[in-house]
Amino acid sequence: MVTVEQLANDELEQLLQVLPDRVVESLNQQENAGELLEVVLDLGRAPEARFTTGDVMLGADPVSRADLQHVVDGIGSFGGDNRAGMERTLHRISAIRNRRGDVVGITCRVGRAVFGTIKMIEDLAYGGKNILLLGRPGVGKTTMLREVARVLADEARKRVIIVDTSNEIAGDGDIPHPAIGHARRMQVPTPTEQHGVMIEAVENHMPQVIIIDEMGTTQEAAAARTIAERGVQLVATAHGNTLDNLIMNPTLSDLVGGVQTVTLGDQEARFRGTQKTVLERKAPPTFDVVVEIQDRDEVAVHDDVAQVVDQWLRGYPVAPEARHMDSDGNVTRTAAPRRSGADQAPWSANELQGRRNGKSRRNAAQTAYDQYPPASFRDAPDADGDTGPRLDSRIFLFGISRDKLEAALAERGVSAEIVHELRRANVLLTTKNHYRRGSQLVRVAEDNSIPVYVLRKNTAPQIAEFLNSLARDQGIDLPRPARRPDDDASDAAVAAARAEAEEAARRVLSGEFSVQLEPQRPYIRRLQHMLAEEFDLASTSRGRDPRRGVLIYRP
Repeated sequence: MVTVEQLANDELEQLLQVLPDRVVESLNQQENAGELLEVVLDLGRAPEARFTTGDVMLGADPVSRADLQHVVDGIGSFGGDNRAGMERTLHRISAIRNRRGDVVGITCRVGRAVFGTIKMIEDLAYGGKNILLLGRPGVGKTTMLREVARVLADEARKRVIIVDTSNEIAGDGDIPHPAIGHARRMQVPTPTEQHGVMIEAVENHMPQVIIIDEMGTTQEAAAARTIAERGVQLVATAHGNTLDNLIMNPTLSDLVGGVQTVTLGDQEARFRGTQKTVLERKAPPTFDVVVEIQDRDEVAVHDDVAQVVDQWLRGYPVAPEARHMDSDGNVTRTAAPRRSGADQAPWSANELQGRRNGKSRRNAAQTAYDQYPPASFRDAPDADGDTGPRLDSRIFLFGISRDKLEAALAERGVSAEIVHELRRANVLLTTKNHYRRGSQLVRVAEDNSIPVYVLRKNTAPQIAEFLNSLARDQGIDLPRPARRPDDDASDAAVAAARAEAEEAARRVLSGEFSVQLEPQRPYIRRLQHMLAEEFDLASTSRGRDPRRGVLIYRP
């Protein structure tokens, strides 16, 4: 049985046979011939060998036209994309032509079947997800693609078809290279016809998986979307190093949902705290996962592409999962450094996947409220030059009066920053009505772990209570507000209302079913509700202001 190493050596010998003798002699003198990547022959320049460790010049004599013709004669004809192959091998020979069409340069890329690279994305491939591979030229995209095809065909026993442009995945000739296993291969006559062959593969051969290399046109992106909509798993490579490149590429951005410009109404823009023109994802992405191949043993995985693109367009940093494979084939996973989103991207109105119901949104807000870590205070001069505590909070208001918040801050002798963009905020303050509507703005805040404080109404007492809660979370006791001339009368009214509520509670506990209290302002009614809870009784407010009062009753 022929081993992988023997097969690779035999194929390398086939490539050496078409090279000029002096180039072959220089290559044989190299100690790391097994790490050869490319041989470059340019007319009038010394031949060059490129290894994984660096580049080496193969002698001082320049390449002649006879040397180039020797290679062309050994290879045969080049296709319309100036590429050629060698039958039953994975080598790729590319030509550079002058304006008359003569070959003046040749790049001989050594193709090898490398097994085991799929381990870094094995769970994604077996999970049936549509996977898009990105990376710089020569980093191993096609090698990983070939390995995915073999594993899904041989081990997962799926019907796999490779759309093989330039025969780079399965080699030249009519018989595909054994490195693709039982996967079938459809050759593409010219690169411009790749999208047509993609559709033909689905319509004629009933594949479960389609493998595509080097997607680079709008037509191919449209064909990929059509294939994905038919329930066929897609694994492909595309031009670009990172997901950022793909999003900003007008030709291929459709692969990750596309980007469109949307103009908001004045009220919606004001609610979001952004400009009126925003970027949004246009459609669901064709691919579920984007894998950035950073090196032959290291990748960065962006799972749930829809969510990642939404985050990027809103200007939030995205954090892919870094996966590294050691020499023993063990894969370790860590969180990659967070990357900045679009520097100028405003908040978008994308439909986030997996909308929550009202209860889960409230739970998310409560979790954010409970887990909000205590922050430090610092003294800052107020308008009069005196010093007072400053909340280390950037508050975004949604349905809350800025004037009332500023008045409450001044009354308590404390300061805080009020921001106009949610991306700059670390606290969102809203009302129960706005929260219950399930606003997009609230969902965005919860999805990005911004604490959401919900007030029953946009009133000064409610805002004051919010400031007290915020201050307690940050480890400070706010000073009591300065007393006003009518405070004594207010205290007396509160005491009388409390006494009335206590008497009503005792009457209900003594046997009466319910007792209606006198009409009161909202703040006092709230105190009466709290007192009813202390007696384990139920309460509700009835009537309309200014004749609205509390009804205490047996639950």
